[in-house]
Amino acid sequence: MPIMRRAAMTVLAGVMLLLSACGNAPENRGEGQAPPSSGPTPMSAGPELSPGWSGEGQPGTPAGSPEPLASPDAGGPSSAVDMEGQPPTSLEAASVVMKALAAGNMRALAAWVHPEHGLRFSPYGYVDVASDLVFSRSEVEGLMHDPALRIWGSHAGSGEPIELAFPDYYKKFVYDIDFSTGATIAVNRAIGQGTTVNNVNEVYPAASHDYVEYHIAGIDPAAEGMDWRSLRLVFEKIGEDRALVGIIHDQWTP
Repeated sequence: MPIMRRAAMTVLAGVMLLLSACGNAPENRGEGQAPPSSGPTPMSAGPELSPGWSGEGQPGTPAGSPEPLASPDAGGPSSAVDMEGQPPTSLEAASVVMKALAAGNMRALAAWVHPEHGLRFSPYGYVDVASDLVFSRSEVEGLMHDPALRIWGSHAGSGEPIELAFPDYYKKFVYDIDFSTGATIAVNRAIGQGTTVNNVNEVYPAASHDYVEYHIAGIDPAAEGMDWRSLRLVFEKIGEDRALVGIIHDQWTP
């Protein structure tokens, strides 16, 4: 066979071999893209856990974190629940209200005020429905910043009018002593007894109301008990819920 013919056939054979190889090559998947694995697909690790979550409670809540009995943004007592998801008892509601009073947090206090009947403030144990001032929920929320002078009743003994702005009334006839420390607490039972008539159950019938009394027996031993203080928180019962309708301050009177 001539040399030129032999060379041409060799080249032709190489071209045919190259075309055959190209026909059997896998489909082009793009630069740098690996073919699918023939092995099993790995399981997803799942969503990332929120910080502080130990698998208990809700994501994002540290394990063991207590929930508040009531939220000031909840819109009133109907949304307040205890830690087991039940509406609070009057004693539990009073505990939350007392914390709001101790902090001077009127926004938190206002959340408990009865939406229709409002909140009555009584400077002494006798509830005077004619002269004691009543405030709506929205009014209570702003009282601590209200400079208006009001007549809250009459001073025991002198009979002079109690003319004060609410911040001063609060210091003298609401939280005039730390009721959160050392107080004796009773439900529907008066502890402080003075010369002022206690008519709480006449104004707030027991069938539809509860009251929780916080009582400090005395401040100065030299006063021999004549400087006692009581604060009664009155709740109207609305089904299983409680709404604050009265804050009654009481003390020894001449």
